[in-house]
Amino acid sequence: MDLSAILISMGGMGGIGLIFATGLAIANKKLHVEEDPRIAQINDVLPGANCGGCGFAGCMNFAENVVKGNAPLNGCPVGGVGTANEIAKILGVEVEAGEPLKARVLCQGGLNEMAIKGEYLGLKSCVAAHISGGAMKLCEWGCLGFGDCVSACMFDAIYMNENRLPVVIEDKCVGCGKCAEACPRNIIEMHPISHRVFVKCRNQDAGKYSRLVCTRACIGCGICVREAGENMMYLENGLAHFNYEKWGNKADLPTQKCPNHVLVSLDEEGTT
Repeated sequence: MDLSAILISMGGMGGIGLIFATGLAIANKKLHVEEDPRIAQINDVLPGANCGGCGFAGCMNFAENVVKGNAPLNGCPVGGVGTANEIAKILGVEVEAGEPLKARVLCQGGLNEMAIKGEYLGLKSCVAAHISGGAMKLCEWGCLGFGDCVSACMFDAIYMNENRLPVVIEDKCVGCGKCAEACPRNIIEMHPISHRVFVKCRNQDAGKYSRLVCTRACIGCGICVREAGENMMYLENGLAHFNYEKWGNKADLPTQKCPNHVLVSLDEEGTT
């Protein structure tokens, strides 16, 4: 091949490359958007857990949305009030103190309380047992006992006890909500730390049947609702609920007459 032809081809290709490079450089200069430096500053004060408890895809994404005004300053459950205050300083605003959230296990149906329908031989996962309908415990509303919530917690704030029920360690719980998301039976809920009394059951079956499958099931008798009075509690789908807007932060139970001891005060119980 003629050397001059090779040189001409190389020169042509180089020229095309130069044109494209120049075009990209101009476009980068014209279209470049400066990143708000506050995003990096906020990301630096965040815990870096990337747990998703704020509702965004990691700490950096949360920082971006805080600066844009799409996320609250106190939206990081892991960082808590201290981190919220640091973010407020960066943005030059004041932050309203939010009440910490804690995970609450609303089921007392462990191996000792719930009727067993047979041995479960499937994958030892709550989700798998729930989907397959092969759970060992007979109640279709209660805890399945395989600890998906424990696996989901990044802070070692929940464990399975000997009765195959999850127990939350309140001091370690940061309120990220991952355990609640992992539970297919929705027996874990996030509550403000001031909520101290709970109906620890989620069984919505008729009272006659729920009593047969678990000795700690709510049977919808309404005793607690009547004793509480003034719309402090209500029945829905055969299940009692506290109306926390009216109940407030009271830690005393409305009655001790619950036949299945479903009403629980955390201050009396000592565990979550």
